[in-house]
Amino acid sequence: LGIHALLIVTVILSPVTAAAWSESKVTGEDEYPPLWDPAPENLLDFPVKDNKIVINAWNYQERLGMYKSLLNSSAKYFSAFGPQNIGNILWGLPLQHGWQFHTGRLADPSGVTSCGYEGGDLLCQSVRSWWSCMNYYLAVIPFLGAVKAGLFGQLPFEVEILPPEEQKDDFCYSVADCWSRMPKLMDEWKTFFEVKISATFSSSKLDDALGLMWKAHVTSIAYALPKFQDRLKYLSDPEADFSESWSNAVDFIAATHLPTDLLTVNNFQTFLPPRMLVERDVLPSISGFSPQQNKVLLSLRALHEANNLTGGLLLKLWQKAMFTEAGRKIGRKLIESLTSS
Repeated sequence: LGIHALLIVTVILSPVTAAAWSESKVTGEDEYPPLWDPAPENLLDFPVKDNKIVINAWNYQERLGMYKSLLNSSAKYFSAFGPQNIGNILWGLPLQHGWQFHTGRLADPSGVTSCGYEGGDLLCQSVRSWWSCMNYYLAVIPFLGAVKAGLFGQLPFEVEILPPEEQKDDFCYSVADCWSRMPKLMDEWKTFFEVKISATFSSSKLDDALGLMWKAHVTSIAYALPKFQDRLKYLSDPEADFSESWSNAVDFIAATHLPTDLLTVNNFQTFLPPRMLVERDVLPSISGFSPQQNKVLLSLRALHEANNLTGGLLLKLWQKAMFTEAGRKIGRKLIESLTSS
């Protein structure tokens, strides 16, 4: 069951790489995260108070601006991989965040506040949202890691992240604060950005960069998962199951060094659920979901269950198979042969 599920997931989610697109491809507005254009473009677009750049990471547009500044400041390192920065491997982070916003996963699932809802503050990201809290460690931590690595050059001000209204101890708020509380996690992201800054990218170097980025990515998730287990209680059972299955699947995806450029991630996300799951949703025939979306959800659940039943052995075997670049290439050729058969 586990291997079968793994093959299904791998085949269904195998990406359309940027190389398959024309170099003259012009991206459409719908390929960017919601509200991408008005989001802050660089650090000095954020407010400055008391000689500090102050960012409200609990506002969707400001958190999106953190991603946008990362994309803009790193664009020159990926110019060889497509026009308009489409080959930048950091696109996976804001696009996932945009999908979470678009599908309502950042709003308050407890119903206690109007955070994230029309009629309240639509751009509010709830500290009670599992997705919003998990994403904090894939937004603020990479961002501050980049600041520490010098991606933005010599800044005239320190950077301060505003705390949420509750559960403040679950988060850190500055380079020094995060470095003192989670040095290993910060160092993973700092290392990625330092290598990226010093590298002249070629196709082989890109695989190395993807490896470093995915390593930092799964470290963020592993750090945040136990911290936010209590947030799952606000979700329906199907949504909570999907949340955990998704975090498990990322480990398998990361081992393949999946490309995370703009076009690949957009293609990938068409298979994800277009809204939050509710109690009446039963796989594999959730109303309003495409057959592919139902199939992916069913496969992710089966993969998660199989990995749990084997005590994580399934993931270890997969990681071992994907350990070398040659192994990953063989895996990709296998995927191509399966999808073409």
